Amino acid sequence: MDIEKKKKELSELLKIDEKKIRVANIQKEMSQPDFWHDQKSATAKSQEMASLNKIIEDFNQASTEEDIKKLELETLFSGMYDQNDVLLSIHAGAGGTEAQDWAGMLKRMFERWAEKKDFSYKTLDVSYGEEAGIKSATLEIKGYNAFGWLKSESGVHRLVRISPFDADKARHTSFALVEIIPLTEEAGEMEIDEKDLDISFYRAGGHGGQNVNKVETAVRITHRPSGITVSCQNERSQSQNKEQALKVLQAKLYKLKLATDAKKREELRGEFQSPEWGNQIRSYVLCPYKLVKDHRTETESTDPDSVLGGNLDEFMIGYLKMQSAKNQNVK
Repeated sequence: MDIEKKKKELSELLKIDEKKIRVANIQKEMSQPDFWHDQKSATAKSQEMASLNKIIEDFNQASTEEDIKKLELETLFSGMYDQNDVLLSIHAGAGGTEAQDWAGMLKRMFERWAEKKDFSYKTLDVSYGEEAGIKSATLEIKGYNAFGWLKSESGVHRLVRISPFDADKARHTSFALVEIIPLTEEAGEMEIDEKDLDISFYRAGGHGGQNVNKVETAVRITHRPSGITVSCQNERSQSQNKEQALKVLQAKLYKLKLATDAKKREELRGEFQSPEWGNQIRSYVLCPYKLVKDHRTETESTDPDSVLGGNLDEFMIGYLKMQSAKNQNVK
């Protein structure tokens, strides 16, 4: 491999010169005495500069084929929201305990993946199943290119296994829906009229009503015009939970707004699909054989335990490469 020739190609693909100009402009803004007056904007720009500097530094230090391959991977994160943090929601399909246990397994899978990436995550809301697993959950995941990585996971996930809840040891198929929403500055600017909201407070709790708080700190908000309902229960106070729930609502409303644009709808892959047979993006088969298969990219793994333990990069990269090839064909 001609390293210098490849670096020249990657310099154009990664827009290194443009990134350097952007860093210089942010540094100029940061030198102004009023830069930190707007904490939200200042933090966002500081994070942006750190991300840009990382790419520039990696590019400058690239001297081996392995370095070049890492930079080539970076070129796949070219989507409008790829660098953003995300909201990840999981919804169990029909099937009671079996489906709820599967939704809980997916939640653990994404948490383990985030840990491997050194991404931060926190549970904003979770509704536990009566016997096991979860009915639904919403996580906030923060990290460089979080949406770029996770957008591949939006859709229906299918599990085939011998049910641990079936005395007859029958084979069961379960479904769960994963929804991925990027957190954007524009979403934070979405104006919401309090008159359009139904807000209720309730006691947060754990499995089967256990560990129920005595104080009604959990918040559920329904936006009447859109029908969107969000909730948050994991903060310590009612006001903090309300603030987080409104943040989730803003993100969902902004995504709904963007969905009117066909190009952005494809970028977000956001339509709410029914978690059932025929809609699955990926199957996790634990019996009668072991196989995880992505039905969009044909990416496969015969080690489902590893995948469920958070080793998802192979599937995510396969999706990014497929999207990149599509974009090249369009051009």
